[in-house]
Amino acid sequence: MSVLLAKIGVTACAIGAFLGVAAIGGYRLELLPLFPAIGTYAASMVALAAATPVILVAMIGSRGRLGGWGLNAAGWIALVLCVGITLNNLLWFRQVQVLPAINDVSTDLENPPAFKTERPPQADPAGPSPPRYAAEAAAFRQRAAYPEIEPLFLEASVAEAVARAERAATGLGWEVVARSPGEGRLEAVYTTPWFGLKGDVVVRVRPADRGVIVDVRSKSRIDMADAGTNARRIRRLLAALRSQ
Repeated sequence: MSVLLAKIGVTACAIGAFLGVAAIGGYRLELLPLFPAIGTYAASMVALAAATPVILVAMIGSRGRLGGWGLNAAGWIALVLCVGITLNNLLWFRQVQVLPAINDVSTDLENPPAFKTERPPQADPAGPSPPRYAAEAAAFRQRAAYPEIEPLFLEASVAEAVARAERAATGLGWEVVARSPGEGRLEAVYTTPWFGLKGDVVVRVRPADRGVIVDVRSKSRIDMADAGTNARRIRRLLAALRSQ
């Protein structure tokens, strides 16, 4: 019985892993639009989650020894894969539930930095996320969820601060698409590691007493909740600026 359960679990895990790779790879290679890719990934999540208790019961029933070396190794590999990815997915779902449903975060909620570089058209059926700041919809929820997201004061000139922002953005793996020390502005594009979703960051530097004030805005291109991604991105950039 344990051997049969292990075979069923390993097969379900293999199907789930294949669907996950197909969803991510299909979207990154522009073979799948966003919604079909998300649907495929959801099917992958279900298969992996369902396979986890089946393999676990098989392992417990056989005390980790399923007979043949190949099936035993496949069972352990599948169990680790299923548990790891399922826990990661559950963590993501938890973040979606507890964090605000916004996709645009700024250190300045009254006068957020504006994007000046043209954004590529978004063909996904979810619809493009407009470049304007939806203050009424986002500001109140951002204040409640991310009170630490605030402007940064630096003892530096405007040009020096822009240069530091460029080094920080490059160090984080973002693509700098516009740099204007005279305007005190820098824009960059980031790509999420899993699905390869694009987003935009703009840094605005203004002179202040004995230094400059740095504001950062991060916005997803897809009009969907970001699960805290943009807030984390701003924190990372501000931390990198502080450390220089």
